[in-house]
Amino acid sequence: MIQDFFTKFKDILHDTINKLTGSDKRIALAKTAKAYGKGGQSLVAEEFNVSRDTIRKGLYEMETGICYEDAFYLRGRKKAEEKLPDLLKDIKEIVDGQSQTDPNFKTTRLFTRLTIEKIREQLIEKGYTDEELPSNQTLNTKTNQLGYKLDKVKKTKPAKKIKETDVIFENLKNVNDEYHDKDNVLRLSIDTKDRVKIGPFSRGGKSRTNTQAVDHDFGNEFMTPFGILDLSNDHLELVFTKSKVTADFMVDAIETYWLQQKSQNPELDTLIINADNGPENNSRRTQFMKRIIELSAKYDVKVIMAYYPPYHSKYNPVERAWGVLEQHWNGDILDSEKAILGFAKSMTWKGKHPRVTLVEEIYETGKKVGKKVMEEYEKMIDRLKGIEKWFVEIHPQKCKGALEMAMKV
Repeated sequence: MIQDFFTKFKDILHDTINKLTGSDKRIALAKTAKAYGKGGQSLVAEEFNVSRDTIRKGLYEMETGICYEDAFYLRGRKKAEEKLPDLLKDIKEIVDGQSQTDPNFKTTRLFTRLTIEKIREQLIEKGYTDEELPSNQTLNTKTNQLGYKLDKVKKTKPAKKIKETDVIFENLKNVNDEYHDKDNVLRLSIDTKDRVKIGPFSRGGKSRTNTQAVDHDFGNEFMTPFGILDLSNDHLELVFTKSKVTADFMVDAIETYWLQQKSQNPELDTLIINADNGPENNSRRTQFMKRIIELSAKYDVKVIMAYYPPYHSKYNPVERAWGVLEQHWNGDILDSEKAILGFAKSMTWKGKHPRVTLVEEIYETGKKVGKKVMEEYEKMIDRLKGIEKWFVEIHPQKCKGALEMAMKV
């Protein structure tokens, strides 16, 4: 009889039961199977495309009056970051220090030199196991969601590569890993942007207002921003000058920021500076190193200079701020100091406005330290063998005589 019932009213029964959900559906299926008798569970399971466990649950609910709770929110595959709460943070730490901005500052996109396989290797070095990590495809998706583009872009490919490049990058990674999140360490990324011409000149941007600029950008007034990016809190400091950005100018700006942070955190005793090996701040620039050594001695602070290799300065994190700044003020007229400083103050970096200052002092250019004097200062510098130009440590205990020497020079 039940067979005839299925034959004549199968579609109606299917439609009716399938409109039910949860416990109601399970009980309806259980009643149908029970009415059929022996073999009913298998028949109903096949007809309605459900498991026999579902029918057994329905029988239990029908007989006891106790219904199972449908925890749909527990079903499905969990996101990788739910299983591994620190995964996204660790990917960011790995990729962030080895990513570079658009070299033409036309966009704010980031490009990375790391392949997804390399990211996986470095995650394993951090303590993850290969088995618990998601697939490379998922890692690629998560990395892209963080804002990092893994495709190689010819425009951002460095023009040259020296033999020490890989060793320098490895050393940078080791330094960042060793001192990461330590309360006594201040880590800064520094860089000088190209000087900005003051005047009613077009910067190649677009504006929704009727902005007009002169045909030619003749003029002899400039302002130059020096950037200090605090990598512990993403604070951006922009220090402008109308004179040349010299070694003394940069060290004065670094010293000012160090004192500000030291007043807020007395535990600070180590300063790490990431920079490119520019003409005014490289580790062979005598006046720069002299001033850094004096800073170490004066404030009893260990200073680590960790430089990026030649042709790879775009990996320096503060470089990305220049791309944001260019995007912010392109299309407007920078015809005065007030306009330049105003646009710099109104830009946002990581959701915050930078602190912007103008230094009125005119710095003397071309200052050098005599060879014999510099030989004494050089004794206070520890250089890492093999990459002596790109990694130096300055310990305050070795710099005790630096301030006395400075008085005599």
